[in-house]
Amino acid sequence: MTTTATPTTTAGPVGGSAISYSRTTATAARVLRQLRHDPRTIALMILIPCVMLFLLRYVFDGSPRTFDSIGASLLGIFPLITMFLVTSIATLRERTSGTLERLLAMPLGKGDLIAGYALAFGTLAIIQSALATGLAVWFLGLDVTGSPWLLLLVALLDALLGTALGLFVSAFASSEFQAVQFMPAVIFPQLLLCGLFTPRSAMHPALEAISDVLPMSYAVDGMNEVLKHTDVTATFVRDALIVAGCALLVLTLGAATLRRRTP
Repeated sequence: MTTTATPTTTAGPVGGSAISYSRTTATAARVLRQLRHDPRTIALMILIPCVMLFLLRYVFDGSPRTFDSIGASLLGIFPLITMFLVTSIATLRERTSGTLERLLAMPLGKGDLIAGYALAFGTLAIIQSALATGLAVWFLGLDVTGSPWLLLLVALLDALLGTALGLFVSAFASSEFQAVQFMPAVIFPQLLLCGLFTPRSAMHPALEAISDVLPMSYAVDGMNEVLKHTDVTATFVRDALIVAGCALLVLTLGAATLRRRTP
């Protein structure tokens, strides 16, 4: 009697826990290839912040100082909003189409997927922030006391924060419409309480306390530091670290809450 040995298959860790550089970069490359065939999304991410800044400059054409006072803050806020919208919808689309479930059935962990998305959209965020900063400073005449490179740094951190928030909230939406609905809940309160319209110290104490835990408040504070000081201040470093830390925290939460599919 002949005995046929059953081959032993060693499967890779489904949804592996450790983040792999090769899997992360492969995920980022796949996302960028998909975005390359979606010119409307690229236009939304890269051109819309520039268009908004251009309109803002000429809305305050008779009052250049007003543009100087709020232009830098909006230079960080516009990228955050656009990256939030695009990332939340793109991630949700991956899940509803079943792509995410197929990917996570492979040796691709949630951390690899989230890091890959962050890398892909972070690459676009660099382009977006550089174009918006260059337009505001060298074409629209935004007058800043500090280095424009510091403005670019905060704008980039804001765009990465928007990416992280978009990845996080996509786990709680079951449709693209619901993903957009998260914007009033996540973005608008920060927009109202960040100090853009009035100093946070002039708000009701309860609202000031809430604003102290919202990352957009520190993004606006960081931009204001660049507007007022020639050197890098301790407050600027604190604000930049808080925004970066919030982005990293939200990315971690996004990896923990990511679902394979939408019921």
